[in-house]
Amino acid sequence: MKILVVGGAGYIGSHMVKRFQDTDHEVEILDNLSTGFELNAQNYKLHICDLSNKDLVYQILKENKYEVVMHFASYINVGESYSQPEKYYKNNVTNTLNLLDCMIDLKILNFIFSSTAAVYGEPQNIPITEAQKISPVNPYGNTKAIVEKILKDYDEAYGLKYIALRYFNACGAHIDGTIGERHNPETHLIPLILQAASGRKKNFTIHGDDYDTKDGTCIRDYIHVMDLAEAHLLSLEDLIKTQNSEIYNIGNNKGFSVKEIIKIAETVTNTKIPYEIAGRRKGDPAQLIADNKIITEKLNWSANYSDLNTIIKTAWKWEKHLSKSN
Repeated sequence: MKILVVGGAGYIGSHMVKRFQDTDHEVEILDNLSTGFELNAQNYKLHICDLSNKDLVYQILKENKYEVVMHFASYINVGESYSQPEKYYKNNVTNTLNLLDCMIDLKILNFIFSSTAAVYGEPQNIPITEAQKISPVNPYGNTKAIVEKILKDYDEAYGLKYIALRYFNACGAHIDGTIGERHNPETHLIPLILQAASGRKKNFTIHGDDYDTKDGTCIRDYIHVMDLAEAHLLSLEDLIKTQNSEIYNIGNNKGFSVKEIIKIAETVTNTKIPYEIAGRRKGDPAQLIADNKIITEKLNWSANYSDLNTIIKTAWKWEKHLSKSN
């Protein structure tokens, strides 16, 4: 099967592409390289293109006759989405519409979408099931919720079949250490903690220690990036087989507080990690933990790297590589 991975030079997209190496699928990448790295796409045909360039997107899709499109090309910084909402709505919504409209016109009707647990906002119940009402509290979450609604309407109107995967906290790096998380600036918890451990950062900042949790810090569900990639592969196979549109949570069904992550990271790195306490960030719920029963039962998916020690070991291996190269 011929697949286009949009955003395939970025963090999660590059791990997805690497997972395809063990399959018979023919994979190409479309990326504007604004946050991705050309090195991540070196073994694949790379189309350097921004989704805002609808004519070029159409041309690439038409010439290459893809059967499936996977979409990872979104801005994901929650804090930035508050200060620059226009940037997020244009890229995450308008540009996604450009892609979808080209697909519909060319009758490419299989789509895998990278969504987020941020669509839930403040959870009504823990763990969070897919049946919970979506009520995002930040512009980033809004953009993903809007696209999910568009996908539902496009399915009904045009027969676009899709699977939307609502990630919880993606983390870790490939086991072989060749690729990993590399945002600039970095905003994700585990790499920031490990940067403090390696000395690339002076210390780590905990945003709020007065939440209604066991130690006052936020609790999150952490999912290894290769387990995410596996969920995408299984979703792709199921979508082609059944032609049923679905939405799935992707998480480990267990949560860890920020302070617990720091303690595990200290054990893995054998380093005392310096940190400071700051005020809460806008739009941070106290707890986000996935109920992953549906994807486990329907697709027989399970996390191979659910242990936090293992997750952080892979991220630490990657951080040591980055600290040496900088």
